[in-house]
Amino acid sequence: MQFSIAELSSGSILVQAPLAPNVNIHGTGFAGSIYSIAVLAGWGLSTHIMDLLSMDGELVVSEAEIRYRVPVTGMIECRTVASEAERKEFQDSFINTGKGKLSLRIEVGNAPHAVLVGTFYAVSRA
Repeated sequence: MQFSIAELSSGSILVQAPLAPNVNIHGTGFAGSIYSIAVLAGWGLSTHIMDLLSMDGELVVSEAEIRYRVPVTGMIECRTVASEAERKEFQDSFINTGKGKLSLRIEVGNAPHAVLVGTFYAVSRA
């Protein structure tokens, strides 16, 4: 897939992958690659938030649903943002119950070409 993290902050991530290794028979973005890279963006941001907030736990993707809108014809770019309030709620729940949930909307491209909505759960190791 040849993905890379192009941007990363405390509340956002941009993951990119070139089209060439992720192309389908029509010459556009392969749906499986788009889905995988979008989930990676959500997982990457969730993991980064956990690291920043010293949340020692295991992270899983509990559910993810994608809607494809138009074909991807260039670089696959997946971006997601978690607000400060969402990050705090994720941390507070993790501290108070040993579990935290972060729901993210991951947009593919600027149109956006596709949108993945995913739920990421963290469970304390303690």
